[in-house]
Amino acid sequence: MLILALDTATPAVTAGIVRLSGPAAADVTASDVTEPVAEQVAARVTVDPRAHGELLTPHVLDAVADAGITLADVGAVVVGTGPGPYTGLRAGLVTGAALAHSLGVPAYPVCTLDAIAAGPEGAALVVTDARRREVYWATYDAAGARTGGPHVGPRDEVPEPVGRLADHEQPTPVGIVRAAALDVLAGREPGPLTPLYLRRPHAAEPATRKRVTA
Repeated sequence: MLILALDTATPAVTAGIVRLSGPAAADVTASDVTEPVAEQVAARVTVDPRAHGELLTPHVLDAVADAGITLADVGAVVVGTGPGPYTGLRAGLVTGAALAHSLGVPAYPVCTLDAIAAGPEGAALVVTDARRREVYWATYDAAGARTGGPHVGPRDEVPEPVGRLADHEQPTPVGIVRAAALDVLAGREPGPLTPLYLRRPHAAEPATRKRVTA
């Protein structure tokens, strides 16, 4: 099955086509010993935190062309849901939802930190930029399962990694698909593409106006 992978939760604009294979849908369980295989067919990645809305759709079309397929050949879409900044994150979620709807295929949400941890090198601790002098982070066991987080806060609150640290990296298309592989292969109903912000907007409601007349 060919999967379209998207993520805009980090400064990178990521789009790719990944071939996912594994046991038949009816045979897939959470304890299945047969690991799904995700192989990158084509990818377009640009690190530019201000260009998510501008570059994502061209990246999708370029990746599809590089793969020698059409969008009609895509069997599912997998989208990183963050945590990440509002504007960039929404670009990926809206694009993923629109493409999945137009193609009549499911769109699977994955935590972007999980996708980084599920990349080719794996990771025990994933840290990404949350701006405002803060970071997002989550911890993982040797099997790649999340054991803590995602959290947001100052860098000095991040624990020491017991294993590889993925520090301010972006997810690969393969990692994005791996994070959702069992659900995709089993044909499970995907959850909603809900953005993961982890904190309230910076803007605050104005206080009660002061009275200036007697």
